[in-house]
Amino acid sequence: MSVAGRRQFVYGQSMSVEHDVAVARVAAAIGEPARARMLYCLTDGRARTSTELAVVGEVSPSTASVHLSRLKAEQLVTACVQGRHRYYRLNGENVAAALEALSVVAARSHDTFAPPTPNRLRALRTCYDHMAGTVAVSLHDRFVALEWLAAARTGDAYDLTDTGAKAFVDLGIDLEGARALRRRFAFACLDWSERRPHVGGALGAALLKVALARKWVVQDLDSRALSVTSAGRRALGHRFGLAT
Repeated sequence: MSVAGRRQFVYGQSMSVEHDVAVARVAAAIGEPARARMLYCLTDGRARTSTELAVVGEVSPSTASVHLSRLKAEQLVTACVQGRHRYYRLNGENVAAALEALSVVAARSHDTFAPPTPNRLRALRTCYDHMAGTVAVSLHDRFVALEWLAAARTGDAYDLTDTGAKAFVDLGIDLEGARALRRRFAFACLDWSERRPHVGGALGAALLKVALARKWVVQDLDSRALSVTSAGRRALGHRFGLAT
């Protein structure tokens, strides 16, 4: 009796053995503590050198280079050369979303939920290229309450109502440009610290760009933290009815 090359799952879906091996290989690449520290450091969307990531990973520069080669081989990071330096960044939103989801799963191992996130990061931070944290979750909830977002029939995707489209255009967001990108337009991204969704995808990224351009928020130079400015507090109150 031959061994089947595919396994049947409970939900009627099949997955190839090759896919299983690939998943295990990626999980192993993430699972090494130094590599995990490097990856999570890059979830703020910034690029960093191998020297900087060696410090983050608490390893020697030569060891960091080996780790980064592994991460690059598994398509978890990309590298670009600028001048004398080689910079590394996460290989897209999907990698960042996977890391965020792993943080949620890891925290579930505790009997009682107690967010491990520092207070400043819990309030507002970047989740790759969009906003996360208490403020971002509150914005998501407000968009839903104002009926700007319309849930898709399946999955966690969002589209915009006519009212929402007008409101986001009024904020200065180029919706046509956001929809033209080769990525998801908008979806409910589960927040690591709040365990509730914030807005991810091209729409979430565009919202962060507007917030930074209008100086509603400013980003820390050495962390994922975002700080709401006085102008930002006024905008959150006036435009969305939120108090911070």
